[in-house]
Amino acid sequence: MEPSRKFTRLIEKFFPYRFSLAKLTHIPMVRFILKKMLFETNDLTYLTKDEVIEVNLNKEINSVDNIAVPSSIVEHFIMESSYRFIMDFCICRESMSCENYPIELGCLFMGEAARKIPKELGRTATKEEALLHVKRCREAGLVHLIGRDKLDETWLGVGSKIPLVTVCNCCECCCLWRMRPYLDGELSSTVKRMPGIDIQVNDNCNGCGICAENVCFQDSIKIKDRKAVLGDDCVVCGRCAERCPQDAIDIIIKDEDFINKTIERVKKATT
Repeated sequence: MEPSRKFTRLIEKFFPYRFSLAKLTHIPMVRFILKKMLFETNDLTYLTKDEVIEVNLNKEINSVDNIAVPSSIVEHFIMESSYRFIMDFCICRESMSCENYPIELGCLFMGEAARKIPKELGRTATKEEALLHVKRCREAGLVHLIGRDKLDETWLGVGSKIPLVTVCNCCECCCLWRMRPYLDGELSSTVKRMPGIDIQVNDNCNGCGICAENVCFQDSIKIKDRKAVLGDDCVVCGRCAERCPQDAIDIIIKDEDFINKTIERVKKATT
């Protein structure tokens, strides 16, 4: 069935119940069915925010000029793509009537499969328009998620024969993948952090709890013994490091080739 605005309204009605659906994936039969329908070819990567990468680099060197940051990954695929389509709305934020971030900043889809997306859901874009769109998303405080998402291929009706490159622009309040910590481990592992990037809490932490209050959309931060503790669900988006008033959370670059390795991961998933 071709998606339409009427169809998306139906999706939006059920969207607030995604956490309950995620918990059901721990039942083997439900997990098997949902994996086949919505997760089987998933391979998605959250990109760490440019700002926290730049702060990290500034600690190591005097200048960050000409140093590649995570947004360059999205720009790479925009420049390489044969076709680009921008959604006129974010289905997640529209579903939740988001008051914190612009609802009109929707996903960017790329590749030949994107030609099948009905025009009533958005618009085709030049490379320049796509670059401006993702820049606006970053300036609004949104985090990029890039890769192959079978759920998008399914609800957009484009099929899976030609992979669709998805770039979601995620907020901590409405993101679909807030359900990730509730999913069965096999399914949650299809959404990953960037390779070669890590995160840790340093001795500046005084347990103020700001990082644990409506900042981490994976609910991965807990305060224990007056110190923040990061859980295994962390995707190193960098929001907590950005908002910490004590500069107590460090983003660590373990592999200087993390940009190219992320590009190769996305290419492998979407070709």
